[in-house]
Amino acid sequence: MRKKPGYVLELLKSEDDHINKLHDIVRKAIEEESLITEKLSSEESDNCTFGQRLSDKVAEFGGSWRFIILFAGILLSWIVFNSIVMMDRSFDPYPYILLNLILSCLAAIQAPIIMMSQNRQEVKDRKRARNDYLVNLKSEIEIRHLHEKMDLSVEDQYKHICEIQQRQIEMLQQIINRLSRTHS
Repeated sequence: MRKKPGYVLELLKSEDDHINKLHDIVRKAIEEESLITEKLSSEESDNCTFGQRLSDKVAEFGGSWRFIILFAGILLSWIVFNSIVMMDRSFDPYPYILLNLILSCLAAIQAPIIMMSQNRQEVKDRKRARNDYLVNLKSEIEIRHLHEKMDLSVEDQYKHICEIQQRQIEMLQQIINRLSRTHS
């Protein structure tokens, strides 16, 4: 019967050791890693020049349905005005050479502006991809730490169950010994 208080103290000590091991794993994970995510939106708006912001706005407008509808309306109005309204006195008669010149100039100006915006978007996408990679890497590391904790917990539970089972076997053996002494 004297073994019971010592056994309980031993179990409590092993539980404390188990908790301390878990705390060490958590402490190690916190020391090794920090938050990885970057605030891309604030960096993007802070570092933009006027030209970059303008190219983004032009590309945003140039690639919208609003621009296409507005541009189609202007072209249709130009053609109707020069062909029907101003029949004999039109400033840009049928092959619409002035209209072609304006369209060519617009395309020549709009194309590099859109390309500048696309280049900036590519840089943003690279930053996002790098950020996603780092977040995924951190998640993988955290999952590994969780696996370590679970493995440690299962191992300690298994040891604890084996100790309890061993103690029960000892107690059964003591009971069998007492019963055989009382029957003999």
